[in-house]
Amino acid sequence: MPLQTVNSGVESGWRERSGERSEPERERQLDSSAETAAPARAAIPNPQVQPKTGKAKRRRFSASDKQRILEAVDQTTEPGAVGRILRREGIYHSQLSKWRQQRASGISTGLADKPRGVKGPGVKSLQQENRKLQRENVRLHKELQRAEIIIEFQKKAAALFEITKVTEES
Repeated sequence: MPLQTVNSGVESGWRERSGERSEPERERQLDSSAETAAPARAAIPNPQVQPKTGKAKRRRFSASDKQRILEAVDQTTEPGAVGRILRREGIYHSQLSKWRQQRASGISTGLADKPRGVKGPGVKSLQQENRKLQRENVRLHKELQRAEIIIEFQKKAAALFEITKVTEES
């Protein structure tokens, strides 16, 4: 856009305006070049991430599915066949490696589903709880012995007072 001078002596164009450009003017500029930019604008994908409607679910493979996939991978001989199987099944190579380790540990037990969720207490926590309960047991035995001694003393004292009470009355 060549610079032009206006009667007031100020250059027109982008230097004449202060602040932001007005939207109608910008739209006019876009409309004038719309014929050339229309195909390019249609090819640009929308960069906004669209929210998914449902909650994602964790995929679970049964032992037979795992066995079938492992057998298919083991039977491949041509290059790129493993990648095609992984893409077809929608799994990663690391998952395939994990399944191989599970298979090596034992086919029926290794590939079976493991229950998810909170695990039971570990060995270390059970040992700590056992020591704590043993200490508490020792403390309670000592308290019980003291209580038995006090009860014995009270019985003897009560018997002694009975004897003295009987002797005073006679």
